[in-house]
Amino acid sequence: MSILTPFSRRKTRIGLVAGGLAAYWPQFPELLPQLQESSAYVTGRFNELDAEVVDVGFVSDAHEATAAAEKLRVADCDLIVIFLTTYLTSSMVLPIAQKSHTPVLVIDLQPTEAMDHANFDTGKWLAYCGQCPVPEVANVFKRAGIPFRSVSGHLKQESAWTRINQWVHAAGVRARLRTARHGLMGHLYPGMLDVSTDLTLVQTQFGSHVEVLEFDDLRVRVDEVTDAQVRDRVALARELFSIDGSVNQEDFDWGAKVSVALDRLVTDFDLDTVAYYHRGLQGEQHERLGAGMILGSSILTARGIPMAGEYELRTSIAMLAAQAIGSGGSFTEIQAINFFDDVVEMGHDGPAHLAVSARDPLLRGLGVYHGKRGWGVSVEFDVQPGPVTTFGLGQDRDGSYVFITSEGTVVPGPLLEIGNTTSRVDFGGDPGEWVDEWSQTGIGHHWALCVGHRAADIKAAAALLGIGHRHVDMTAKRSWEI
Repeated sequence: MSILTPFSRRKTRIGLVAGGLAAYWPQFPELLPQLQESSAYVTGRFNELDAEVVDVGFVSDAHEATAAAEKLRVADCDLIVIFLTTYLTSSMVLPIAQKSHTPVLVIDLQPTEAMDHANFDTGKWLAYCGQCPVPEVANVFKRAGIPFRSVSGHLKQESAWTRINQWVHAAGVRARLRTARHGLMGHLYPGMLDVSTDLTLVQTQFGSHVEVLEFDDLRVRVDEVTDAQVRDRVALARELFSIDGSVNQEDFDWGAKVSVALDRLVTDFDLDTVAYYHRGLQGEQHERLGAGMILGSSILTARGIPMAGEYELRTSIAMLAAQAIGSGGSFTEIQAINFFDDVVEMGHDGPAHLAVSARDPLLRGLGVYHGKRGWGVSVEFDVQPGPVTTFGLGQDRDGSYVFITSEGTVVPGPLLEIGNTTSRVDFGGDPGEWVDEWSQTGIGHHWALCVGHRAADIKAAAALLGIGHRHVDMTAKRSWEI
């Protein structure tokens, strides 16, 4: 169905440059061709990824490195990877990091697991010497105030490539956030002080744009939706959801109408996310709009355009970051604790990410939303069993943002049937202690629930974005900040 075609503003852009020391080439004629062969292998591996690769070739001295740095600067990459094929001087690497103003990953992948010592001469050894300059480069980066990160291994070592791919995923988060346009529609849920977000900091820390919207921007688009468009959207919803008997057809049609208008709103304002809330009064149209958002918001979230209720801009940003690493990211809060089973029950009655559902999601009719005015249809499902990551965006006293994570496992068991996306998460320890540790991090009321254990990817993304990362690990009975 074209309506669920995944949305992405652009592919992650990876800059790639390889290098070695020109003084070696006349001394060891067979060395450069071997290093270029290794470089071609690395380029091939990067080209297999879902990313745009800007390969500026092989550099042998500081002049060539400076020219490569200028090409990479113009390319506006999300991550630059420097392949140290053998020893080279730090003067060749530093300009690339300085000129580009882009995070750099240094990789040194020797040809095989180990040298054949009995049959190696100096030239063959130098092909294994990519690790030699790593401390030198790290020292110079530190003195230049440039964050240093590296992956050391051998060319076909899959665990090394897993670590490299982790940085590529992190670059994907950086790409999505620094080009994102976030819609913020309505007003703060009264009294939720934790939700309040400094819009200027979103742009200064991430590079994102926040478009402030009125509910009237949605209202005028709802008025333009035709009966035929409503019928088509209802038909789509019947394909995507199981329809509970509690769903009133009039409410179903209204949710479908709002859904069509939300698609138009997102297109017209060129949005990557939307956070919204409107209280309303006595059933007037703005109240009905706010109550009719869940169906359309869930469909948009499934397409990769996360939507979050209760004006939760920071959570919609976290959901977008989770989307960038292919981990879903569904709007979530704590519901209760089951001390018999040692699980935290969590979910929400708002927009849901259909990709995390264990079965066909259910549309349930609700006569009332808890804590909100209005009525209508809501999405209900249990999250698929297996590893999950809770991922939120905190904001500290000094205004700085921080990524916050914890990893657990969704386990089967009894769930509420009240139109919520619910799950039972085992964090490997006392669930009450987990709530205490999780709250100590400075997390807000809501967060994204992601499929898989992805804290390492999120930690890497925080590093590329230049923000902190806090992680709660109940199996180790501790939490830490990086």
